Amino acid sequence: MPNTKKFFWDDTLLILTMALLAGCGLIYEYLLSHYAGRVLGVMESTIYTMIGLMIVAMGVGAFAARFVKCAFNGFLYLELIIAFLGTTSILIIGALIALSQLLPMIIADTFALPPDAMPKGGWIKSVNWLAMKSPYFFGFLLGFFIGMEIPLIARVREIVHQKHLENNLGTMYGADYIGAGVGAAIWVTFLLTIDINEAAAITASINLFAGLLFLSRYWSMIKRRTLLLIGHIIFSVLVVIVFQHGNNWLNQMSNLLYLDNVVYSDKTRYQQITFTERKLGHNQDTVINFYLNGRLQFSSSDEFIYHGYLVEPVLAGSARQDNILIIGGGDGLALRDVLRWNPKKVTLIDLDAKLMSLFREPKTHLPTKLAAQLETLTQQSFSDPRVEVIAADAFLAIDELLQAQRYFDAVIIDLPDPSHPDLNKLYSVNFYARVNQLLSGDGLLAIQSTSPYHAKNAFIAIGNTVEAAGFSHVQQYHDNVPSFGEWGWTIAAKTGASPYERLANLTELPIEHQWLTMDLVLSAFEFPENFYQDKDKISINYLGSHTIYQLHQQAWQSQQGLNNAHLQ
Repeated sequence: MPNTKKFFWDDTLLILTMALLAGCGLIYEYLLSHYAGRVLGVMESTIYTMIGLMIVAMGVGAFAARFVKCAFNGFLYLELIIAFLGTTSILIIGALIALSQLLPMIIADTFALPPDAMPKGGWIKSVNWLAMKSPYFFGFLLGFFIGMEIPLIARVREIVHQKHLENNLGTMYGADYIGAGVGAAIWVTFLLTIDINEAAAITASINLFAGLLFLSRYWSMIKRRTLLLIGHIIFSVLVVIVFQHGNNWLNQMSNLLYLDNVVYSDKTRYQQITFTERKLGHNQDTVINFYLNGRLQFSSSDEFIYHGYLVEPVLAGSARQDNILIIGGGDGLALRDVLRWNPKKVTLIDLDAKLMSLFREPKTHLPTKLAAQLETLTQQSFSDPRVEVIAADAFLAIDELLQAQRYFDAVIIDLPDPSHPDLNKLYSVNFYARVNQLLSGDGLLAIQSTSPYHAKNAFIAIGNTVEAAGFSHVQQYHDNVPSFGEWGWTIAAKTGASPYERLANLTELPIEHQWLTMDLVLSAFEFPENFYQDKDKISINYLGSHTIYQLHQQAWQSQQGLNNAHLQ
């Protein structure tokens, strides 16, 4: 008579194990996709490619599982391999990319080559290409071994029952789907909020726990069990080490890609934050550069030029400067410049509360010297009692402002470039049309609009999209910001005279600026001949179309990676 109780506990163990491992497998997909998207820069296509690649690899692994002779031993070796790859893949990818980026500099230093002779082509280019594709290699490898889990556990279950189980695979796949769903929920609610190597180590620890539980339950049926036990213990130590030190190692490898000395690095829920410092010489102020996901957001050496062009024209051309809305600008620098116009109230909306807290209270979060430098740079703009800060997704937050019937004399949009699908919606007709409703009839809108030189079509598409949102006059202007290169902005009027006409009627800027003059501002509206000749051929960015995102990605595709300092 079969031992029903034994079968019940065996089934419970194997089904729960399958569910746990399915959750781990999905988390590994998200971990590698998330990191690869951050490293390679093409977030959306990278994530989809990685997930698709891992699913294909899982199918190949499921076929390969038939060649594993002993399902019990095979499963334990499998969990060791997956735990090792899951724990170390991101670190190895980071090391490969750092090495490939540093290799030309190492060769140049070794042979005393001048900067313009630094090796970039040939096998150096091939090494760099391989390093940048390494996330896909590790994604395929992990997917391959994850795909072997279901067939092996299904075989173990039939061996335990000593018969063919009619609904065996259905049961395993049911546990797999449910476990994957739970894994997705854990990723969104918890793992996404912690550092990536901590998340990888926690996930790998579940693989090792499942292996140890399996080993203890089927001890008598396993060969070389002592060796496997030692392997699980050693890998458990590795997981603990990576959990404690992995992110520090990864940050150090990433920091090698910056030309200047990294003085602070951290991760928020939404992005990687890095501050670098460049020493110019004795008795000279150091230059602070601020990066998000490896892309330069500002340099203290010339940010006043960028923010001057963003803020001064829109406020000078608006009828009033009493009530101003800033969307983005979590570093507080645009806010600093707006406060110079003595408004009655400024409302700032930014998604990343942790980012804003760094600039609001730098002494609480940052090294002493860096904190003092940021306080000087921002002039503690967030501490001004006239400032209202809303930590929220601007796409949703503006609906609440509309419901509250709030109106603004000027709106300034200081968002990162549309290098991610989530940002693309903030460059859409839908978004600009709702911003239009927030703007007073005689007010102006200003938008940072990427580079008209490096991303010309994306720049023009922003202007086209603002026009489609119902603004009566839409104009664009540009100038050189040394840290970024040629940069551009869009300015729009809801009604009345065009922004240029309003500015041309002024003899000088109402508030003196350290760099800008009225002549400089007006000359910035001039573009090369035929610059807009294909304007009508460039599509408008409707919500869900991803037009501007795709145009931006096409423009920068040859300049992606962590070391592209001029990307905003």
